[in-house]
Amino acid sequence: MARDLSPEVERLMRSREVNTKKKTALCSIRIVRKVPDLAENFMALAASLLKEKHHGVLISAIQLCTELCKASKDALEYLRKNCIEGLVRILRDVSNSSYAPEYDVSGIADPFLHIRALKLMRILGQGDADCSEYMNDILAQVATKTESNKNAGNAILYECVQTIMGIEATSGLRVLAINILGRFLSNRDNNIRYVALNMLMRAITVDALAVQRHRTTILECVKDADASIRKRALELVFLLVNDTNVKPLSKELIDYLNIADPDFKGDLTAKICSIVEKFSQDKLWYLDQMFKVLSLAGSHVKDDVCHALIVVLSNASELQGYSVRSLYKALQAYGKQGSLVRVAVWCIGEYGEMLVNNVGMLDGEEPVTATESDAVDAVEVALNRHSADVTTGAMCLVALLKLSSRFPSASERVRQIVGRNKENVVLELQQRSIEFSSIMQKHQSIRSSLLERMPVLDEASYLVKRATATQATISADKLALAVTPGGLKLSNGVAKPPSAPLVDLLDLSSDDAPASTIASTTTPNDFLQDLLGIGGVSSSTAGVPSTASTDILMDLLSIGSSPSQNGTPVVGHPGQESKPIPAAPEAIDLLGSLSSSTPVSEIKATSALPQAMDLLDGLSSSTSVSGLEKTAHPSITAFQSPTLKITFDFKRQPGNPRETTIHATFTNLTSSTFTDFIFQAAVPKFIQLRLDPASGNTVPANGNGSVTQGLNVTNNQQGQKPLAMRIRMSYKANGEERLEQGQVSNFPSGL
Repeated sequence: MARDLSPEVERLMRSREVNTKKKTALCSIRIVRKVPDLAENFMALAASLLKEKHHGVLISAIQLCTELCKASKDALEYLRKNCIEGLVRILRDVSNSSYAPEYDVSGIADPFLHIRALKLMRILGQGDADCSEYMNDILAQVATKTESNKNAGNAILYECVQTIMGIEATSGLRVLAINILGRFLSNRDNNIRYVALNMLMRAITVDALAVQRHRTTILECVKDADASIRKRALELVFLLVNDTNVKPLSKELIDYLNIADPDFKGDLTAKICSIVEKFSQDKLWYLDQMFKVLSLAGSHVKDDVCHALIVVLSNASELQGYSVRSLYKALQAYGKQGSLVRVAVWCIGEYGEMLVNNVGMLDGEEPVTATESDAVDAVEVALNRHSADVTTGAMCLVALLKLSSRFPSASERVRQIVGRNKENVVLELQQRSIEFSSIMQKHQSIRSSLLERMPVLDEASYLVKRATATQATISADKLALAVTPGGLKLSNGVAKPPSAPLVDLLDLSSDDAPASTIASTTTPNDFLQDLLGIGGVSSSTAGVPSTASTDILMDLLSIGSSPSQNGTPVVGHPGQESKPIPAAPEAIDLLGSLSSSTPVSEIKATSALPQAMDLLDGLSSSTSVSGLEKTAHPSITAFQSPTLKITFDFKRQPGNPRETTIHATFTNLTSSTFTDFIFQAAVPKFIQLRLDPASGNTVPANGNGSVTQGLNVTNNQQGQKPLAMRIRMSYKANGEERLEQGQVSNFPSGL
């Protein structure tokens, strides 16, 4: 029917009657929507209607031109050549027109015609520099002459800003548009401020410097009473942060955190933590800011943020004394903040002697007066106050156990505190209390070695693991945006941001997506296991969940445990075959068979559990690896440059041909020592890879020694696709940072 009536509509569009022209233009819009093929029949007629004087005809004609541009690329090119001049004339006439009662809205001449014309200009100018240049003058006139004290004027200004940001406008015109948005932020109307914040989030990709000029006003919006404005302003502030303004901006946000509404503190805390982690210029500043956030909003800080903080603390040996003193003082003042309590208790347990003896004092730092009893008091108060939180309670018990070794004079008091939880209704805390009491009473000879300070956590591996998890989250969010309308789009002419360096490392091939460099992933509930276990926690079968009640001795000794395929618990020792533990027929003392005078090297394994059994079995350095048959492959030179040589040695278990253990050796070929050495690797998605901590981060010069690191590789398509790996090495030589990378493709066949 639309095709049959189209010629008649075209004929009526040439009528002299104004209402007829308007009605036929509106009818043509419906026809073009139904039958886009007919768009070319209306192009010339639509362009001619723009010469009319009647505003009703002009609005209908502009709407018809807009539909034609959407329906046909040919129509878009035609209208670019024949309509721009008419649109500029319409805008100039309506802007300069005298008062006309029939078109006046709050003192503004026909804002509806203004807005329709500006929208069509945006479509025509997008991606076309010539059309955009022709529009610049009239857009500047509309932006400067339109009054902003009326809602109709604000509507025109907002549409004008959208048009300027959508076309290839000059930098001066864009600055003018951003300044208009800055004025909107001072408006009393919440809706106007909200749309201004939305537009500024798009504008920051075009001209970040112009948006930065309104930083103070945007920060005030973070403190607004309206929740929607607060949230949008916070997102904009996050985009505004850079290396030069991170300190004043983070200070403003942290100061506001103290008085922010409880409902808003979660979002605000997450953004502050992201800013501090991303732009931390030195570790001392990072630690100070995180301590403030933990003190003011510790209950809103997520576990992964606390874990990252502990990893940094573990690697910053020169700041450990300062950190434990700062956290001790914060714990006294803000003891109800859950995440603060966890981090502080962990630090007191690890570095309690630094707190008492004021070790590692910084310039200008005031000493803390704390005795051994005070340190134990702090942990005891935290244990009593947060007894309902299993994770915090378990961390407090571990800290107390370590303090019993750090402070021998307080050992008896610690034993009493730990013993109170032997009848705790929470099984995890009850089990830890019984085991820890046994350690303190019956195993004095091994207690000091058992409770030594935790080795330095591998910061590089953790950062890679966290970046991989973040990348997966971002990918999921992008997938959700792909099916959700209204996603934020970049303005015209703005280049797509470059990919992160990690993506380049992982880009092994076009058809195989990168896999995580850490095979096992953790959930927020695994926070305690991450803290207490340094590595080696894995699953023998994909999809089998790990046991929740991991024995504390396993955690302390960094021995991974994983369930076997049939559900029987398995104890795994580094370099030793995993041994299944049969279920005990009755309650037993797991440490009962270990007398206080028995050295660790003489402990023997028990094959059955009718009587007492000791989980410290197998910890001797001379423990054999009987029963673990390996299949060897020839060594390869995986990478060699004038400065660095990497060799791979391979071992494989016959029972699982897909799994291969790689022993990597890094040798320095230059006369300069390499420091801060970090090795990274990535594999395709059909391969699973786990990196063990390296033996060190300093590679001696001239090949006088080397650094080694273990890799565990599982090829899920073994026999169909060979192993493939991309590697990257970063280090410092004579104070200069260097980066080398390459691809390993000469793996032995059959892996």
